[in-house]
Amino acid sequence: MSTTGCTLPEVLRRYYLDTMGIRVWQQREPAAVQPDVHSAHAGARMMDSTGIDAAPATGQRSVADDRAPDWQRLEQAVASCTKCELHRSRTQTVFGTGDRHAELLIIGEAPGRDEDLQGEPFVGRAGQLLNAMLLAIGFRREQVYIANILKCRPPNNRDPGVEEAAACNPFLQAQIELIQPRVILALGRIAAHNLLNTDEKVGALRARQHSYAGVPLIVSYHPAYLLRSPLEKRKAWQDLKAVMALLK
Repeated sequence: MSTTGCTLPEVLRRYYLDTMGIRVWQQREPAAVQPDVHSAHAGARMMDSTGIDAAPATGQRSVADDRAPDWQRLEQAVASCTKCELHRSRTQTVFGTGDRHAELLIIGEAPGRDEDLQGEPFVGRAGQLLNAMLLAIGFRREQVYIANILKCRPPNNRDPGVEEAAACNPFLQAQIELIQPRVILALGRIAAHNLLNTDEKVGALRARQHSYAGVPLIVSYHPAYLLRSPLEKRKAWQDLKAVMALLK
């Protein structure tokens, strides 16, 4: 998949930025402005403690190794999972959605009430904001892949427990291996803490490039948080520009 939207018409780009609450100042005489581009090279795809073997990266996007579970078997395994107590209260699992060969993988926290009912991550107001954020960098929702740390909703939308995240981790690892993304965008505290094994605040983790399983990883605020704290949207836009730079 190519990042075709990087040439998104300026009028549309500004519309989506306005939806995010980001004001873009323009000179009276237009001048070309290019975002800073930082070179980044993904390392070898090497999964640890997941039971999934991975071939090292060769510079060419390839079909996932046939030792990895295919999508159909993986989705069936998630749907029938009873590894933690969350299966007792779920309406359905929330597997993930999008392009299974996407260059950009977005990882959120856990399904909420709407996600549990619809079986898809990032729906409702937070999902609408995420869609606008993606369009601002030239991606439609269906051109990326979106998943969560958890596949089932915790009761009352509480934070995921350690055991629950550990039970879901092999499923997420398998998705990453099958997709082989070029960049991962972790949205929110729960996603960042679980992927990076840290307890640092999101504000301290963002604006730095991290790595997960050899894939460059950028941390940003969760769209639900941005709805509550709209002044932070400008920082989120900086994070999205860092994602664009890595994809270029």
